[in-house]
Amino acid sequence: MIFSDYHEGTSKEWLITNGLGGYASSTVIGTNTRKYHGLLVASMNPPVERMVLLSSLDEELYTEDGTYKLAVHKYPGTVYPNGNEYLIKFITEPLPEFLYRAGGLIIKKYIVMVNGENTTIVKYDIENPEKKKAFLKILPLINSRSIHHLTKASDIAFSQQAGENKTTINNSHLQFSLISDTRYQADEHWYYDLEYEIELSRGYPYQEDNFNPGYFELEISDECCSCFVVASAESTENWKKTDIQTIDELIKREEKRIQDIATSSCENDSFLQKLLVAGDSFIVNRKSTGARSIIAGYHWFADWGRDTMISLPGLTLVTGRFDDARSVLSTFGSSCRRGLIPNLFPENPADSPVYNTVDASLWFVHATGKYLDYTGDLAFIEKMWPTIIEIVDNYRNGTDYGIMMDNDGLIEHSGQLTWMDAKVGTWEVTPRRGKACEINTLWYNALIYTAKMGEKLGKDVSGLKKIAEITAKSFKEKFHNTEKNCLYDCISGQGEDWNDSSIRPNQIFAVSLSHTMLPHEIEKGIVDIISEELLTPYGLRTLSPADSRYTGYYRGNTKERDAAYHNGTVWPWLLGPYITAYSKVYRDNTGTKDKLRDLLKGIEGHLDNACIGSISEIFDGDNPHEPDGCVSQAWSVAEILRCYVEDIKK
Repeated sequence: MIFSDYHEGTSKEWLITNGLGGYASSTVIGTNTRKYHGLLVASMNPPVERMVLLSSLDEELYTEDGTYKLAVHKYPGTVYPNGNEYLIKFITEPLPEFLYRAGGLIIKKYIVMVNGENTTIVKYDIENPEKKKAFLKILPLINSRSIHHLTKASDIAFSQQAGENKTTINNSHLQFSLISDTRYQADEHWYYDLEYEIELSRGYPYQEDNFNPGYFELEISDECCSCFVVASAESTENWKKTDIQTIDELIKREEKRIQDIATSSCENDSFLQKLLVAGDSFIVNRKSTGARSIIAGYHWFADWGRDTMISLPGLTLVTGRFDDARSVLSTFGSSCRRGLIPNLFPENPADSPVYNTVDASLWFVHATGKYLDYTGDLAFIEKMWPTIIEIVDNYRNGTDYGIMMDNDGLIEHSGQLTWMDAKVGTWEVTPRRGKACEINTLWYNALIYTAKMGEKLGKDVSGLKKIAEITAKSFKEKFHNTEKNCLYDCISGQGEDWNDSSIRPNQIFAVSLSHTMLPHEIEKGIVDIISEELLTPYGLRTLSPADSRYTGYYRGNTKERDAAYHNGTVWPWLLGPYITAYSKVYRDNTGTKDKLRDLLKGIEGHLDNACIGSISEIFDGDNPHEPDGCVSQAWSVAEILRCYVEDIKK
């Protein structure tokens, strides 16, 4: 990679997390191109209420030969300083490491977050082979704002309590500390009009001011020396006696934690190891429930019910993290209301969960059934049984958002309740009201899983089996598009008569789920048409390019992007069910596993691009399939991990 090329340097990002929803993230040259970037983005109410506290650390090296500024910022009409010119190496494994050469010195910069804390450590190792007299000045640029907003100097006031090697920053929101083993000098300035180019491209406000409270300074004269800066929203008592040895121990501890995750499969498979490490970043603690949850994506998503349940098998079951699986299922199961699992938990703990989803509850039953398949843990299933029955009964008898079972055994519902839920103002981009194909596939799957779980618990499940029979009969009769030998995406509910023959990926679940109801001939037809019209190297398109509504590029303002979101945009997570379905339909063909492994080469290459070490939320439908959306998405990683282990490795 050519780090001196600003545009290439800002095209790749890095991300580390702390198990609370907090993170540190930027580009590989250190330029913040998003309002979401920062070295300490703390989750003040885990895993939400994320605040940008430390935006960056600007290093300035002073030698007898001159001054070398290692930072890179974008201002109106210019980039300054150009510290990327001194960057000679960047790596992300196991932790972000920057290597600079300037003024005859080598500076290695390491960044680590303390797992379970809102704390970031930045350590510097300096090589000075000529024993030049030099000084390293480290200037923190700070803020105190939500990740979703920007700040101007006129919006906020800071105060600080400065010490010999630390300062505590206060404002009306909170306080946090900057601690070092070097001398601290208070010297307050504002940096004005920093620009975040990706926000500009997305049609959002993109300029803000950051506050510089002062600087840390290290005198360099020896051949080798080290120093550190800690940024923490935790109690300062934790860091009172911190020295470089303590910092080294914390870095080694986090490196070991990551290494243990990577090697937990006991296989020498670099692709699998990268997926395991990426997957760990999404498993977080939720303060409101005192249990585990799964964050949907970085940088801006919280823990969403649908995303969590789809991600759970890949992140916790194939990885053997069964304690986490139970905890996550308990988190959402305890908030079930009228048979509905929360679509999302609110940022504000005083607000109630939001339940506007028809599929999260069905995915919950699927995830619980998969948990039983993996563990045989009937004791936990018995605890979850009241929630599972509440879901099934409410879907049968009717619940909120028009969700109810019709006389034909199929579930119908209002619009904007499936995963294709983009909405701009009052415009429902893909309403899919009526009876959606994947919802009824999930319904049948839930009925069978519930019946199997009930049988193991000694319950009378004869009624569930009868409903499942009616559902399967109606589904085959009403959803089969005989002209194309695939499925209608959606059919009408009561009082209407229409079928939506759009070629979308939702029908793949009629083949991929644990319990399905179609004959092999139709399943093969589904896989074949999706292979022809929707398959790309990075996932499945959300609409066939032959459709007049197809939009091949995810670009522009919010309305333009949302119009493309489910009308052509590629989603990597859909590769998971596609690979499972293909493996099922073509299991007797020689070379099927090799073909599917080759299909994942695009994703494997992507792990070294965009957000290095993770998988993006979406890609363009048209070549060259540029990534976009969240840089690191839970179900993208989870479903690739699940299908790789379940369908290819086995």
